[in-house]
Amino acid sequence: MNKSPKTRLELPAESRNESFARVFAASYAARLDPTLEELADIRTVISEAVTNAVVHAYPGKKGTVHITAQVLDGDTLEFTVKDRGTGIEDVARAMEPMFTTGGEERSGMGFTIMQSFTDKVTVTSKPGKGTVVKLRKRIRGKL
Repeated sequence: MNKSPKTRLELPAESRNESFARVFAASYAARLDPTLEELADIRTVISEAVTNAVVHAYPGKKGTVHITAQVLDGDTLEFTVKDRGTGIEDVARAMEPMFTTGGEERSGMGFTIMQSFTDKVTVTSKPGKGTVVKLRKRIRGKL
């Protein structure tokens, strides 16, 4: 597999930084000349992954969200969103539609949305150590 060098971004885990993460991801993706729909998908999945880190990884405390971006095989974007927060006890259950630990105001659709708008989502987590979400999307671009 051919990989570009990784580009890294670290943000305080605050909801106001979600929009900055979306802009970072869309700007990085622009190098592959994606369609507007592909850009919208990328912004959405990054938004969901960062929101999960802000809401669930660091409830009521400060933390950092780490994002890396990389191009694989010349046409596939891979974004990794990592936190060192509370972690997920049961990843399979957390990925079920409508499951949430965030209270009534959360829909529990974050991972489902990520899966719908990407080609591959991988989630690894250790309670007390944090979570890593890898998102891959092949860019078909303006054919």
